[in-house]
Amino acid sequence: MRKQYFTIAASAALALTLTACSGDGGGSGEAQTSPSSTVSHIHGVGIDPADDRLYVATHEGVFTPDENNEPQRVGDSRDDYMGFTVAKAKTFLASGHPAPDAEGPANKGLVESTDAGKTWKTKSLSGEVDFHALEYADGTIYGYDSTNGKVRVSKDGVKWQDRATLSALDIAVNPDDTQMLLATTEAGVAKSTDGGKTFADGAEPVLYFVSWGAPDTLYGIDGSGALHRSADSGDTWKELGTAPGGQPQALTAVDAERVLVATQDGVYESKNGGKTFTKRMDVTSGGH
Repeated sequence: MRKQYFTIAASAALALTLTACSGDGGGSGEAQTSPSSTVSHIHGVGIDPADDRLYVATHEGVFTPDENNEPQRVGDSRDDYMGFTVAKAKTFLASGHPAPDAEGPANKGLVESTDAGKTWKTKSLSGEVDFHALEYADGTIYGYDSTNGKVRVSKDGVKWQDRATLSALDIAVNPDDTQMLLATTEAGVAKSTDGGKTFADGAEPVLYFVSWGAPDTLYGIDGSGALHRSADSGDTWKELGTAPGGQPQALTAVDAERVLVATQDGVYESKNGGKTFTKRMDVTSGGH
């Protein structure tokens, strides 16, 4: 029954991401935030260590909240940013699709910003790959290529190694052992201990997204928004409670106690390991 639930719900989530290719406006521009805009669907969240600011990758560009928690667009880009991660101070990695009236191929490959999302440059795989999950650990980039169903790994963001082929929604990398990767699948959380070359069969719980906050602190969230925590790299899990706002859209563990969850009505932050949440940015319900 749980597998059937994941299959239906995950298919809906995949449909959201696979069809999230439209929007208004054009490519990247001035290094400033624009007036607040509507956000319909979130693909990634992260904190820039340079200034502790929240950044949110969406169907309509990258946003950051203003003093009223309203979304402010970063730069001028209205591209659809799918996989997204904050690699280091002011340096973001992403993938996705261009806005309808922007130039370029349908799949952006890997793009990089070194000015906190204000402008972006193509690194590699333009026209070939749409990463739906990106991780950066110990100087290495890990991506889940949804176009081909492959885990790919790169040291420089230019040359890539193909690893395992599997059907997944999200991946996570152990910060203390980068040979250990997890992938969320319809059968549960699948583990790799050889850098993503092979994965064991998935094991319950069935989670949408997973994120390592510390070597001994792993978070996951299921389709109902229930937050889970593991202290043994995903071998066992403890359910903590439910994040507010409905079905999850993204999860990032900043550290062992600080967790960001994007749901249907906003981005929420917990600073006490998921016990309580504060809304950090409003979004509209529904969307793409």
